[in-house]
Parts: sequence; C-alpha cells; structure tokens
Amino acid sequence: MNNLNKICVFCGSSDGNDSKITEAAIHLGKVFAKKDITLVYGAAKIGVMGTIAKTSLDNNGKVIGIIPQFLKKKEVVHLGLTQLITTQNMHERKLQMQEISDGFIALPGGFGTLEELFEIITWLQLGLHTKPIGLLNVNGFYDNLLKLLETMVRKGFLPMENYNMLLVATSVENLLQKMEDFKTPRVPKWLKPERT
Repeated sequence: MNNLNKICVFCGSSDGNDSKITEAAIHLGKVFAKKDITLVYGAAKIGVMGTIAKTSLDNNGKVIGIIPQFLKKKEVVHLGLTQLITTQNMHERKLQMQEISDGFIALPGGFGTLEELFEIITWLQLGLHTKPIGLLNVNGFYDNLLKLLETMVRKGFLPMENYNMLLVATSVENLLQKMEDFKTPRVPKWLKPERT
C-alpha cells in the first residue's frame, strides 16, 4: 500500500467547455480534503487548476502551489494557498513537484498537462522515482491518447510493462485505489548500477 499524503495534480489552466471536467475537479478537491491528502499543483487561480485548489481549500484541505517567478508576475497566482513555493524556472518547478509528492494525477488539460504527465512517467520508466501516476479519464477525454499508447505498444516502441505503469480510471475513487495498490516496477536493465 502506498502512503499518498501529497498528490500532485496536472491539469488545465483553462476551464474548457465540458462541465463534467469541472465537476471532476470539484469532486477530486473534496475527496483530497476529506482524506487529508495535500494537493500539490501549479499554483494558478484560474481554469481547472483554480477549481481544484479552491474546492480543496473551501473544504479545509491543504494546498501547496509551485510556480516559476515569470508566471507569478502574470497575476494568475493563487495567493490564498497553504504554502506557495516560487521557483526560478519550469524545470525547477517540475523537480520540486516530483520531490515533495507521493503520487501524481493528470486531469484533462492542454500541452502543459501532457508535457508534465509524460515527463513524470518517463522518469518512472527510467527508475528516477517509484511513485504511482494516475490518469483520470473524464468523459472519454483521454480515449484517443490511450489508443495512441496502444499503437506504440503494437509497433514495438512501448513495452507493455511500461504501458501498464500509467494507472487509468474514470472515477476518482477507483483511481486512488489503483494508486494505493501500485507496485513499484523493476528498474529497467539499462539503469543497472554499472551503467549509472
């Protein structure tokens, strides 16, 4: 069983146009607060990001925001968080997110959300961390992405054991259960001690 005290959530800085995504963010924020899971996220007060942070805070949850200095100036930063960490750049932001979080969840979003998701799962694949990574597939949002990953497996670019590292569910409760039950994968052969 994994101890998920802090979970980093990657999601959109826009609201999108599907109300089910907003509903999922609200539900996730409430579940985090109820289970005493600290939300770690990108510190914005707008979009899906702002929704999950506000919901968690409104339900007496704890929220840690991590934002690079250049974004802080654009007046998107949420100033009512439990803790706000400012970094020098985007790379440092993602490193801090990885270091302080016990797991990761991707909600719907755009380029930034996908970039964060794929970087963190690549780090898992390389053995740089051993934390569970979940994909909340709200209202079929990620169906086509999952088909692409299946194509990567079929075409020989993605081993099935790496494909299975990404935990997918359509409900918050199911996803958190999968993350709690996640077994650390073996470190790939190209990262044996003599090669690092």
